[in-house]
Amino acid sequence: MATDGPRIPEAAERDAQADRGVVERISPGDLVELATDVGPVPMIVGAVLLLAGGADADVGAELTQRIGGIARLRQRLVTPSWGLGRPYWVDDAAFDVDAHVSRVRCASPGDQAALLAAAVDAVTRPLPRSQPLWRAVVVTGLADAQVGVVVVLHHVLADGIGGLAVLARLVDGDGPVSSAPITSERTGVVRPGPRARDLLADSAADRLRMLRGALRAVVRVHRGRVELGRGGGRGAPRCSLNAPTGPRRRVATVEVDLDPVRAAGRRYGATVNDVLLVAVTGAMARVLRGRGEDVAELVVSVPVSARASTTSHDLGNRVGVMPVRAPVRGSVPERLTRVAEITRAQKTRARGASAALVGPVFRLLASAGLFRWFVDRQRLVNSFLTNMAGPTGPLAFAGARVLRVIPVTITAGNVGVAFAALSYAGRLTVTVIVDPDVVPEADDLAAALAGELRAVADA
Repeated sequence: MATDGPRIPEAAERDAQADRGVVERISPGDLVELATDVGPVPMIVGAVLLLAGGADADVGAELTQRIGGIARLRQRLVTPSWGLGRPYWVDDAAFDVDAHVSRVRCASPGDQAALLAAAVDAVTRPLPRSQPLWRAVVVTGLADAQVGVVVVLHHVLADGIGGLAVLARLVDGDGPVSSAPITSERTGVVRPGPRARDLLADSAADRLRMLRGALRAVVRVHRGRVELGRGGGRGAPRCSLNAPTGPRRRVATVEVDLDPVRAAGRRYGATVNDVLLVAVTGAMARVLRGRGEDVAELVVSVPVSARASTTSHDLGNRVGVMPVRAPVRGSVPERLTRVAEITRAQKTRARGASAALVGPVFRLLASAGLFRWFVDRQRLVNSFLTNMAGPTGPLAFAGARVLRVIPVTITAGNVGVAFAALSYAGRLTVTVIVDPDVVPEADDLAAALAGELRAVADA
């Protein structure tokens, strides 16, 4: 008898039915990212991979195969009825990986601005909630037959550590360049979503776990206060870099050798993150002085991950925040020493503990429809800095060497400029992200940042 398509093995059918009662909830941290997605630009993060010419296969086709092999990227988010708990992930029966991958050809070869513009467009376009929350863009027409691969995820999918786990699944391998392809894990089996009774039982079990962990939660709240700092209730200095942002974004990049930055930090008991805090606040202060404004310090919010690593099977968000009040006056050694002292005092053994304090407040504001109003008027921070330790050795994709990995994040609320840093194969790339209507000096800011990093290396 004829059939309409390949049959799913009976064992796979049984496994799919057995998984029906399994509920894959988003975490409280993921819920914050979802609830606070109310700005003029979506809560999307991404990365740009610049590939050398000479890929062994069509990059677009290879990308669709590999990215389709990550289970979470084949799932969509479902918001249940009231009383049935947090949103949850289900397999998307209509999933079509090709619908998420587009191609762009640059008109001017060698124009890096076109590659960055494609990345900005990818992160500023909302992702349909009815589909898996990601997109990818393959950019061709670059100099020397290079190819750009832009991969963006909604923040509810993954934090920075999770994004690195996705990257690890896409490339050929870590360490020496290899052309060995990754085998897809696609099974062809779509698991049915949970029933109402499954959601109800899971929600009740979740509440019971919260009650049992109440004592630990109290401890985390105390550690969260330490991570948030003891600023005595002082807000961030007022400056013109803080103004409500609109829908436009522009990025510029700065790239330096990692070793001199790391060595300079060690001389003053500072980490690479401390060095970056000194450099970005110094660059912001230069731009402000050019505007006729003089500040003694700036407050930069730094995400603090609760985990050192993860896999593509365990994404989501497990991160707190650490606002750092960094001085912008004095010599580079003085500023480095002071910032290192501040961050050491705020760090706790329970990394990311501040999420226990910040998360509920943000969700409450969002549920009341006040989050957008709050972030457009907040006076807690002047900027954001994300810093991730990426692969230490060279990577390859489809046999082509990955020349650069450029992180791309967004600014939100009244934060006109933010910074994202990623180390890769001995180089440190810092992306400057601005709303050009608030901070039109993106190139000046990038040049000032490069100068600050050189000053630190020479300190």
